[in-house]
Amino acid sequence: MCRLFGLSHAPLRARATFWLLDAPDSLSRQSHRDPDGTGLGHFTADGTPHVDKAPIAAYRDRAFAEEARQEESETFIAHVRFASTGSLDVRNTHPFEQEGRLFAHNGVVEGLDRLDHHLGEDRSLVKGDTDSERFFALITRETRRLDGDVSAGIRRAARWIAAHLPVYAMNLILITPQEMWALRYPDTHDLYVLQRRAGGRHGTRHLDHSGSHGRMRVHSSHLADHPAVVVASERMDDNPDWRAMEPGELLHVGPDLRLTREVVLPGPPAHRLTLDDLRPDAAASQQAT
Repeated sequence: MCRLFGLSHAPLRARATFWLLDAPDSLSRQSHRDPDGTGLGHFTADGTPHVDKAPIAAYRDRAFAEEARQEESETFIAHVRFASTGSLDVRNTHPFEQEGRLFAHNGVVEGLDRLDHHLGEDRSLVKGDTDSERFFALITRETRRLDGDVSAGIRRAARWIAAHLPVYAMNLILITPQEMWALRYPDTHDLYVLQRRAGGRHGTRHLDHSGSHGRMRVHSSHLADHPAVVVASERMDDNPDWRAMEPGELLHVGPDLRLTREVVLPGPPAHRLTLDDLRPDAAASQQAT
């Protein structure tokens, strides 16, 4: 199953060190589970999006996996891919960038011909083959039509897909230079959020999160002194304040770390898919490992 990770400590620009797999001595064992790509996105000081990604497993590119990612940003997004739609190519590797925003997705949406038709000329935003990038293009189009309101754009795009297309899951994280959004829908896969106080539970600790399955790890000494909000596919430490997002919940983290949450999709998809409905490769990509 793909893994999502988002981090905001706005308005602070902090340096975070990312490992896309946990321990160098266990790279081969762990990265075989999500073999199809790794990616990290952030923003430079002038707000320019920057994405570093590779469409291969970390065990096949030890330099990519072992090198600590020393980047400075107010927001970060990371993704480890197990492909369900689209070839193993950098253009199909998350996160994606459109109109200055970065996006990653975990799930399966079918009916892509109908989605392409609905996108119309905005299909040109899509450079690869994935359902994820098409979903992002619809969010981008709706956000533009709604005068840049990203929350409203996500809400409208997700509701259209839920009403018109077969859906297995469409969990997402989207970031801008100072803001972060997350959607969990429906109840297929978990998505967790942590409002982390400066120094964590004990008030003196740097941020040091490691996924229980070893897919990714993040460390930031700056966050011993500053609060942050973390969104992830799994609880990444034993902090009791991790909260499972509700099915259909849209979370927004503002530039002051203020959280707003709304259940924007209270019901199941009109055409809900099960694992048995998916192609074998898509089904394999969505099973927990």
